[in-house]
Amino acid sequence: MISRIDLRGNALPEGGALRDLLPRAEFDVEAALETVRPICEDVRHRGSAAVIEWGEKFDGVRIDSIRVPAAAIAEALERLEPAVRAALEESIRRARLVHREQRRTTHTTQVVPGGTVTEKWVPVERVGLYVPGGRSVYPSSVVMNVVPAQEAGVEGIAVASPPQKDFDGLPHPTILAACALLGVDEVYAAGGAQAVAMFAYGTAECLPVNLVTGPGNIYVAAAKRLLKGRIGIDAEAGPTEIAILADSTADPVHVAADLISQAEHDPMAAAVLVTDSEELAAATEAELKPQVAATKHITDRIEPALAGRQSAIVLVNDVEDGLKVVDAYAAEHLEIQTADAAALADRVRNAGAIFVGPWAPVSLGDYCAGSNHVLPTGGCACHSSGLSVQSFLRGIHIVDYTRDALAEVTHHVVTLAEAEDLPAHGAALKARFGGEVPQQ
Repeated sequence: MISRIDLRGNALPEGGALRDLLPRAEFDVEAALETVRPICEDVRHRGSAAVIEWGEKFDGVRIDSIRVPAAAIAEALERLEPAVRAALEESIRRARLVHREQRRTTHTTQVVPGGTVTEKWVPVERVGLYVPGGRSVYPSSVVMNVVPAQEAGVEGIAVASPPQKDFDGLPHPTILAACALLGVDEVYAAGGAQAVAMFAYGTAECLPVNLVTGPGNIYVAAAKRLLKGRIGIDAEAGPTEIAILADSTADPVHVAADLISQAEHDPMAAAVLVTDSEELAAATEAELKPQVAATKHITDRIEPALAGRQSAIVLVNDVEDGLKVVDAYAAEHLEIQTADAAALADRVRNAGAIFVGPWAPVSLGDYCAGSNHVLPTGGCACHSSGLSVQSFLRGIHIVDYTRDALAEVTHHVVTLAEAEDLPAHGAALKARFGGEVPQQ
């Protein structure tokens, strides 16, 4: 059901050589660019009509307008099951607690007497938040996108999610209900590359945005890559992944359950166990069989995900080698289930989010930990962060110098400008002092 990679014996290779030994899904965004390019160009020139036609082709439903009526959003909330509403409200409450603490404040540094640099943080004016609607329903992604944008102070928030044939061309009602709970009334029935293009270029119904965030399939990722520059993006999200670093103290029942929990997202989802315990590896393999048999989505998602090249049990000499492996892998979600889990988690450098010990499974982070579940995938956690308030803010430096403060440093600026063969840079300062460098 799941393969093994044995790295025991010799010393681990370094850097890229180690990464190349580890399992990873094939996710060729570059190849998908040629598929999404004509879609994006069509939306650019024909606007909403193109979004509707591409939605009919890919989602199997024809709609008259991409804008979801306010009445439909309100009705979705009214019909939401009380237990689901309570769970979403708690998810929102916890996410606000965490993300509110991420707010940045304006700070002024006095560089010299009369010379200051102030860094102020300004929210992006308008954002487009993408919520997938393929194999599963993701109201939790509404929460994870909207809450940090709101806490950052973004004024214009638009949500897009694919039209659903079963719901008369509207996004799934639970997604609409989550939007209502968060006070978002600008929602579009648009999915895939055409939704990203709609946000980037704007249509008669949807004004263009400055930034697009949220996970999606390979075509969403390709459209983000294609349109990056016209819009800002959070990341090119790939298939979800979990890595678990565990030793002999870990419970194989927990480990197997957590691997399965991510495998049920998608047949390309990655589930990786890194352990120095042969006994735990064998016990986890034994646990996977009955747990998989007892769950849903077995043949269409879980079994192909666990059996795919992106999933494996990786055996290492010891926990120290295990730490090197998970740092090289740079997982979207990393669980630490070892005797010294907290201390080991503190040493991890590369992960989207870290889950410490047996009582902090990834599923908690997906919904109600308070953390954000929009995280870097495909090894990008070695250079990128998950979605946060900071994702929706821009730092702007404000430089304020008096005449004396400028005079004091002009000779340095002129020297550096001439060293770079850009004499007009220095002349711009000298012009303020009669064409000369002020005497020190």
